[in-house]
Amino acid sequence: MSFSTQSKGVYAIATTPFLPDGSLDTPSVDRLTDFYQDSGCTGITILGIMGEAPKLEPSESRAIIRQVVGRSRVPVIVGVSAPGFAAMRSLARDAMDMGAAGVMIAPTPALRTDEQIISYFGQAVEAVGEDVPWVLQDYPLTLNVVMSASVVAKVISNHSSCLMLKHEDWPGLEKISKLRALQKAGELRPFSILCGNGGMFLDFEPERGADGAMTGYGFPDMLNELIGLFADGKRDEAHDLFDAHLPLIRYEQQLGIGLAVRKHVLKRRGVITSDAQRKPGLALSETARAEVDYLLQRLGRRDKRAAL
Repeated sequence: MSFSTQSKGVYAIATTPFLPDGSLDTPSVDRLTDFYQDSGCTGITILGIMGEAPKLEPSESRAIIRQVVGRSRVPVIVGVSAPGFAAMRSLARDAMDMGAAGVMIAPTPALRTDEQIISYFGQAVEAVGEDVPWVLQDYPLTLNVVMSASVVAKVISNHSSCLMLKHEDWPGLEKISKLRALQKAGELRPFSILCGNGGMFLDFEPERGADGAMTGYGFPDMLNELIGLFADGKRDEAHDLFDAHLPLIRYEQQLGIGLAVRKHVLKRRGVITSDAQRKPGLALSETARAEVDYLLQRLGRRDKRAAL
C-alpha cells in the first residue's frame, strides 16, 4: 500500500496505547488500528509526536510498526525524526522493509536559517534514501522551526521523494494559499497537503487547498465526514458539524495536556484500555476529566458518536 502526491482524506495520527504500568498495550494497538480504518481513514501515521515516540525503546518502535502494518488495510506512515541521521536511517529502512508506505520527517529544533533548513532535509533524504517516500512535517509551534512557504516549496522541489506536506503552522491558512498559488503558476510540482493542529482550523483549510487532515482528534469518523462534506460542496453542513465539535477540539489544544485529553476520549469510546502515558507525562486532574466528560455529554446531543 502506498501514498502519493494525490493522497486525500484523513490520515489518523495514532497514539501509542500503554497500560498503567507503562508497558505497551498490544491488544489496544489492534483495536486502535481497526478503529481508524473503520472510521474511514485513508491512512494511519504512527510514532509521531503524539505517539510518544521518543519514550519508546528501539525494539518497541519496531514492534509497533510490525503490528500496525501487519493489520492495516490502509497506508501506514512512520515518524522517523531523530536527533541523529544514523537512528533515522535505521528506523526508516526497517519500516520500509516491514511494509510501511513511507516515513515522516520533521526538522530538528536547532535549525534557524532558511539555508540550515534546506540543507538539513537534503541530508535527511540522503540518510533515509532517495527511494523512500516521505512527508514533510511543518510544526513550528512545537519544534520552533519556522519554514516560510518559499522554503517549503524549495524542499519539495529539491526532493521528488517528498510527496506530502503535514501542515501545522499556526496561523497557516495563508501559507496553504501561497503554496497552491505557486502550483497554479507552474512553479511547484504537485504534492498532497494534510493538516494537523488537532483539526483546529479544518473549517477553512480545505477551502484554501488542503487535501484533508493528518491529526489525532478522538473522532476521526467526524473528520472523514467533514472532509467529505467539503468535497461535496456542502459548506454550511460542514461548518455546522465542525462547530459542534469545536469546544472539544479547542479544549484538547491546551499546552501539555492535549495527549491526555485525546487518550481519555479514546478510552471513553472503548478503543483503548487505559489513558496512561509513559512517563514523563501529564495526567488529567479529576476536574479536567469531568470537564472533558461534560463536553462529550453536550456534544452527544448533536452528534451521536459522542453519546458514550
